[in-house]
Amino acid sequence: MAEEEKKKKDKPTKLEKWFKTLHRLQKTVGRVVFPFKRQGHIEPYNDRAYIIVGNHRSVMDVIPAAIITDRPVHFMAKKEIGNKRIGRWFLKKCECIPVNRDGNDVHAVMQAMKYLKNGENVCIFPEGTRNKTDEIFLPLQSGAAALSIKTRTPIILSMQCKKMKVFKKQQYYYSEPFEFSDYYGKKLTNEDIAECDEILRQKMLECYYKVKEIDESGKKKKSEKAE
Repeated sequence: MAEEEKKKKDKPTKLEKWFKTLHRLQKTVGRVVFPFKRQGHIEPYNDRAYIIVGNHRSVMDVIPAAIITDRPVHFMAKKEIGNKRIGRWFLKKCECIPVNRDGNDVHAVMQAMKYLKNGENVCIFPEGTRNKTDEIFLPLQSGAAALSIKTRTPIILSMQCKKMKVFKKQQYYYSEPFEFSDYYGKKLTNEDIAECDEILRQKMLECYYKVKEIDESGKKKKSEKAE
């Protein structure tokens, strides 16, 4: 009986099988169609649950975030994605967490907390929608830092400096994990949350400038070779 239970536990879930398929596709088709190079922390984050936070310029941003680990990732995605057939398919297939855009979705937060406490990964794009402006970030919505504190889950950043495009190599910077451990076990005030949100924003900016520097350095080298 114990052996049967062990076999059941070791058997991959549908979600795990689906993410393995995604990884295979990225290693074959994806690396040609949407090529990108990992910078910073390049080893998979497989040791525990993480909150993955990224900036958002393209629908394809889910690819670098998904393969940041060999394990499944639950994306927090605006509910409007489910209005279209392909969006509904993606939400269901990846077991995403639909979120109201007003930022007051308690159910979504509870679902994210459940996944994290169960040892599963969650990805958040705090800009809330794709950034089509010339600004570095759109105004960042609060929530990622508080979720990290409440579940005592480290955050890792997946950052880019330009929109991912077909057949054009993109640089992605993955940060080392970090935590808001000074706030663990503390009753959070609005000031605490605002302070943590700003810390997160500053860390995102640091990674953004790192990947931008790498990207510009690569362009300079190509230009020098061409000359």
